[in-house]
This record gives sequence, structure tokens and C-alpha cells, in this order.
Amino acid sequence: MYMGKIISAYIMPHPPVLLPQIGAGREMDVKNTLSSMEQMAKEIAKIKPTTIILSSPHAPCFRDFFYINRTKKLSGSFAGFGHPELKLIFENSLQLAENIIRQADRIGLPAGFLDYETRQRFDVNDQLDHGAMVPLWFINREYRQFKLILLSTPFMESQNIYQFGQCIGDAVESSSERVVYIASGDMSHGLTHDAPAGYRESGSDYDAQIRRIVEAEDVHALLSISADEMEQAAECGTRSIIMMYGALKNNLLESRLYSYEGPFGVGYLCAGIQNLGRQESEYVRLARETINEKILYNQRLLLPNWVSEDFLHKQAGVFVSLKRNGQLRGCIGTISPTMKNLAEEIIQNAISAATQDPRFPPLSSSELDGLEISVDVIGKAEPVLDKSELDVKKYGVIVSNGYRRGLLLPDLEGVENVQQQISIALQKAGILPSEAYSLERFEVIRHH
Repeated sequence: MYMGKIISAYIMPHPPVLLPQIGAGREMDVKNTLSSMEQMAKEIAKIKPTTIILSSPHAPCFRDFFYINRTKKLSGSFAGFGHPELKLIFENSLQLAENIIRQADRIGLPAGFLDYETRQRFDVNDQLDHGAMVPLWFINREYRQFKLILLSTPFMESQNIYQFGQCIGDAVESSSERVVYIASGDMSHGLTHDAPAGYRESGSDYDAQIRRIVEAEDVHALLSISADEMEQAAECGTRSIIMMYGALKNNLLESRLYSYEGPFGVGYLCAGIQNLGRQESEYVRLARETINEKILYNQRLLLPNWVSEDFLHKQAGVFVSLKRNGQLRGCIGTISPTMKNLAEEIIQNAISAATQDPRFPPLSSSELDGLEISVDVIGKAEPVLDKSELDVKKYGVIVSNGYRRGLLLPDLEGVENVQQQISIALQKAGILPSEAYSLERFEVIRHH
């Protein structure tokens, strides 16, 4: 049984001036940050993680690729700040890193290691950057018995970065690691006229917005921040924070702000996020409450007041899948929307999966305990001209011949190749392989 977990996460700034050897007295101008960094390091020492995963905006960064350092020993120094004698070295947690890459590949996100020739061509420096070195310097003084994974934060859309964070969380859960996640990053570099980026009018408001988001754990607001807003604020930490929240998805969190200050015109935010345990997504919660209401009281669930606005203003096809003891117990869905909003689509298909799947008898009340539920939100279908355009892990498939249509979701256990995927879909549609049929593909967002 796997017991891997991200125990807690921390948002840490990375000004080298925090080190007395480099600051030479100026570290006292950021004494609140210095005190917070020391406190967070002591907390991490009490957790005793087996691995620390750290995302740094100053690690080798690409626009279309999540780069992970595969060097067996991750090392760096503060030579660039005049102190080559200040060095750190850690063992790379390569097995967990490889699992992160597999999870990303499963959903079609480009991630991985780079060979020597490619690193040379793109001038990739495998030394730990100061975005990693500063947080690790404080941690290393209190605790050293951990492996390290260093991640970059590419200039991708926030949703992709968040999804990659989810891959990190999935990889950790399928391991036996006790993990602490460090989101390294500074806030606006334009708080004052003598700031590194010059004065940015939006700088202080941007930092205040990030503080509110962290306090409220408002991931929706975080993902709504545009790349233009990030650029205007001249920040370097938001993508790292987005990745961190992706890794913590579906868990109940408790946040704490330790300090915020910006005496050099750069915002330094220190925060901790404790992982209180697994929490079902709103999608699954709505399906579960629907099924309980139907099976226990034979009533259709009235829309709960906790349902967010997103559910009320979107339409999409939805599949609700039920399992008990790892075995399928029901699966019903719609290829395209049939109800007025996403919430009603989930409610309708949850009832159908629990009571109307012709392969199974209706659920009984004794089966509600331990019922596993997943909700797949179906993306827009697009025509497929050649089977090479299909991928059983990434895309679901729809086969059609007149009024006969069959659908198979992506990434299903036991479906190993495209031909097998098509064959099952044809069987569901009642279409013979010898008959003419058209192909469509679609993506899903799966919620557990």
C-alpha cells in the first residue's frame, strides 16, 4: 500500500542578501523575512521529509517543456555572489522524478530529462541556481537527511503548470515518500522607483492579491491571473506557486502567512501550507451527494448552495464512473451537454450511473460506503482522419455510423493500444469492424 504524501508546502523568497556572508549587515533590513526563513526551516526539520521538491523560476526554463535535472548529485554555490566557498550538495531523488515524468506523459504534458548534447545546445547549467540555493541554505542548516528534486517553471499557460503540479502530487501518492514542497519565488520587483525593475504601478496591488489568494487558498483566482499581469508586476514567483497548488490538489489545506516585506523594492512573501489530507473535488462531492440522496431517500438532489458559479455557467458532456473494491460498478455519461449547466449534467449522470447502467443492478445502500467515484468532463470532439492521431492515454474515441455511436474514455485500465480502443468502441456502438465508420477524438479532465 502506498503511503506517499506531500506533508506541507512553503512559499520561500530567494534573495541571497539573507545570508550574512553576502548581506554583510544588509540582511537586517529584511529581518522579518530572515526570521521567517529560519522558522520554516525548523518546521521542515521536525517533519523530516525523505524528499524535498523545489520549483525555482531561475532553474533552466523553456516555453514548452518541464525540465527536470537528472544529475545524480545536485550541487551549487554562491560563487556568482562572491562566495564560492558557500556550497551545497544533495542526492537527486531520481526514482520519484521519473515517476513525475511518467505522470506528465500520461496526460500529454512535455516533461523530462535532457541528454548531454541537448543540454549543451541550449546551454543548460545543471548547477543549483540561487532560487534553489537560498531556501535550501536555511533548510540545510537544520536538516540534511533528504533527497532533492529541482523543477523549472516554464512560461506556459497557468492551467498547464497547474496540471503538471497535479502530476507531481499523483507521483508522490504512488510512492512511499514523505515530501515537503518548496515554491521558490519573489513577488513584484517593482515596488519602488529604485527597484530592480523600476517602479511598477501594479506591483504592490499584485503582491496584496497574491497574499489574499494564499490566505484564502483561492486557486481559481490564482489561475485567473494572466501572463500580462505577471509581466506588468515584474514578479518571478507566481508560476512556482501555481505548480505547488497543483501538487496539493484535492487536499484540505491550512495556510499561514509568516511575513511579507519589500525593503529593496522586491516583495518577499513567506508562507506555509499544511496538508490536512485528501479532499474530494467539488465534482465528485456533487456526484456523491446526488447518489446518496437517490439511493437513501429516492429523491433527486436539489442543487446545494456550496456549488460554485463555474458549475452554473458552463455546459459540457460528463461521464460518472463508479467502482467498488477496484471493480467497475457503473458508468453512464453524455458525449455533449444535455442539461442547462454542468451541475445538472453531473447530477443527472450520477443518478444514471448508480441506477440505470444495464450491466449492473441499481446500487444498494450497503454499497455506498467505500464507493469510488470519478467524474470526467468531456472536451469538444474533433474529427480524426488517421488512427495515428489517436492516443489511448490522452484521447477518448467516438465511432459513428449513422445513428449508431460508441464512445470510450481515455486512460482506461486494460486498454493498451489504439486498435483495442476502437474495437471496444465499435462493440458498444453495434458497428461491425467491416462496416464504414467515422472517428472522432476528445480530451477529458478527470476529477477524483
